[in-house]
Amino acid sequence: TRRGMLDIVSVDTVAVSTITVDETTRAGYETKAALLRALRTRKGTTYRIEVRPGGIDPLVALRNDDSLDDDALADVRTRLARLDANSDAPWTKQYLELIASQPFVRAEDLAASIGLTKPPFKSNVRKLKGLGLTISHSLGYELSPRGEAVLKHL
Repeated sequence: TRRGMLDIVSVDTVAVSTITVDETTRAGYETKAALLRALRTRKGTTYRIEVRPGGIDPLVALRNDDSLDDDALADVRTRLARLDANSDAPWTKQYLELIASQPFVRAEDLAASIGLTKPPFKSNVRKLKGLGLTISHSLGYELSPRGEAVLKHL
């Protein structure tokens, strides 16, 4: 999540009639009636899932790791090459350069600047984020320290 990892403590089936008001509000509903309305639209079993904070997202540590030895750099290059090979045209370096040159610019504007619509552009940026190369913000993106280090070697 945006706040870090979650540990799943338990997953139990629950009879809707046994759900308490406290559980209703903890699940984000203002009233039990609102929760019951939402549950009526879903079919199947109802589950009570207990979670707790699970620590910092490992992606945060990855994106801050800019000390790339030869093996780590080769691994990232291989992954980028695979992304490029599975696309109509190479795009990974272009995206990294675009985000580096225009941090905190709306995804829609970045996409338009290279002749794309927002959905496919964002989908590709998420792939770079999964490699720890970009950081998403409420407005636009920026290269992570790892992304900056990788771009210097491309």
